[in-house]
Amino acid sequence: MNYLIFMSVFFSAVLAEKSARLKFLVHGPPRFHFAKPENYISMYHQEGTNTLYVGGKAMVFILTFTDRGVRDLQIPVESDDTAKATCMAKAAPPKLECDNFITVVQKVNDTFVVCGTNAGSPKCWLLVNETVLTDAQGSGLIGSPSDISPPYPSQKAISLATDGGSLYSALSSVGGHTGSIRRTFGSQKLLKAENVWLLNPQFAGAAIIPSSLKYKEEIYFFFSEFNKTARVDEEPYRARIGRICTVDEGGIKPLLTDSWTTFMKARMMCGSGSTQQQYNNIRQAVVLTAQDKRAGVLYGLFSNPWGRTVICAYSIEDIDQAFSTSKLRGYSSPFTGNRPGTCVRRNSTAGGHNDIKNLGIIRYHPEIEDVIRPVGVAPLDLPTDDQITHTVADIVLAVNDEHYSVLYLGTEQGKVLKVLHTSEDAFVIAQYTLFHNEGPVQNMAIDGPKGHLYVGTAMEVQRLQLADCGRYGDTCRDCILSRDPYCGWDRARRKCVPIPTGYNITTGSLIQNLDQSNASVCGVAAAAQKQHKTSPKNVVVGSSTSVFLPCPVRSFHATYRWEMDNFMKSYPCLFSGDSCVLGPTAVDLPLKEGVFRCMATEDGVKTEVISYRLVYNAGPLAASLASTLGSSLLLAVAALWLL
Repeated sequence: MNYLIFMSVFFSAVLAEKSARLKFLVHGPPRFHFAKPENYISMYHQEGTNTLYVGGKAMVFILTFTDRGVRDLQIPVESDDTAKATCMAKAAPPKLECDNFITVVQKVNDTFVVCGTNAGSPKCWLLVNETVLTDAQGSGLIGSPSDISPPYPSQKAISLATDGGSLYSALSSVGGHTGSIRRTFGSQKLLKAENVWLLNPQFAGAAIIPSSLKYKEEIYFFFSEFNKTARVDEEPYRARIGRICTVDEGGIKPLLTDSWTTFMKARMMCGSGSTQQQYNNIRQAVVLTAQDKRAGVLYGLFSNPWGRTVICAYSIEDIDQAFSTSKLRGYSSPFTGNRPGTCVRRNSTAGGHNDIKNLGIIRYHPEIEDVIRPVGVAPLDLPTDDQITHTVADIVLAVNDEHYSVLYLGTEQGKVLKVLHTSEDAFVIAQYTLFHNEGPVQNMAIDGPKGHLYVGTAMEVQRLQLADCGRYGDTCRDCILSRDPYCGWDRARRKCVPIPTGYNITTGSLIQNLDQSNASVCGVAAAAQKQHKTSPKNVVVGSSTSVFLPCPVRSFHATYRWEMDNFMKSYPCLFSGDSCVLGPTAVDLPLKEGVFRCMATEDGVKTEVISYRLVYNAGPLAASLASTLGSSLLLAVAALWLL
């Protein structure tokens, strides 16, 4: 029993250190169930709307969410019979991929572009009036569908639309396909990456890096690349950032005529500062930037050969500085005119696009020497037992007029972790269990202005509120300790409420404390809660029955102990799931009669959660229980009766 007590205390410390502070079950609407499993799904959501576009197997789902449910329109997109027959006749890939999997749904200006694998022969359509798909070939705007969609869904593809009306596509390498970064749709010149720039890339994401000067706008591509110089004991790939300028219109004959003239790449490092272990496989990346500023943060999801996943954070300013000033690998001579790869206007005459020498430098030396390292050196300190499969992020303006990052991490078990990232730490606000059918989170989309998160698995898609402040409790302390940037304590209304758009920090009555777990801003309200006592629930049992009393764990960052009235002793917890259980120990067997109080300590404040008055009685009720259960645990019975 002493060993159990020690392990209970040990696991309490571990939970308080890294776990989600709160855990919620969310099984209500709005949600949409697929008729059959969708093992590959793509998503598109336009901010400010309630409509989500989901690409599945031979189907485009147009889902309109309301608070009561989901209206759906399903548009079939079958593969060509000839393409399907050809695919089935091949030895590879798996026959299950010989269908039309919709890999791209993107809105480019006012045009919806939909592309699918078409059983190994990619094809694109235009969505007209959100009801009809027409063949995109012949539109005069789109390149080859095989440059936008992969032939098979297991080949990772990335697509990104800009407000300039262009679509950028990146296809991972597989089989005989070398991988590419292309501009594939729009009125600008359709361009590509040179094959020698990419060594079997596996793409993880892309993001627009805005600028107040439109011609300096860039796009970052994130990918893992084959490491041809790896030692025997090293992983055979490295994480990279690739960068191009959106004003790029290609080179001049005979150099880079139809290729990027601004492509550069850099190595990314993600590992622990105290060990040599590195996570070299980047699986996904998201970028948060302040509007019209070359500042922000990049979050990369990395894995190692054993499948463990971590998140590393990077400064966009640091990356921008590296691309602007670093030496080029393998090149040491001075530059003439503009630095190679600089974003310049197309009609610039000061070097740039027409400078043959600089084009040659970019052609043969696109990699910079500087290595991109994470902020804080090491990955974010997150729970290690959660395999992360997908992530999205939001930037939130808090009541102190500062911006905070919030990450949503989808896991292998179909859960979502909500994480606040500050300059000091990564704080797991809550864990959400969303789905009836457990399965990996495949895709997510976030809408900050509207306040929604869309989460999809192979079986269903659900919408979650970003600012679900009522879940945290009805006291100031509960609200503040949540450290949720979307929520604040309204001193006038005495409620935990969402921060309204355009909130005035000068005249408003909301309070937060996001940089640390400290509810002192609540003042006397926290002290009053500390003194609160619960009304004991009576538990009457037979004298020979072993009693186990449950206390619901509300905050997993609190420490829990039991106290007995009029007895100067405390009792440890025996954890059972999400309960702190009081049971007999080697010293106290059985528990004595009296009032037992479950106390939770967090932020230096001890509060009472629940209390029981234990009475031993050999009466009819106790005798009946004893004859049925003997000396077995009464935990389930107590939980059913008393909580």
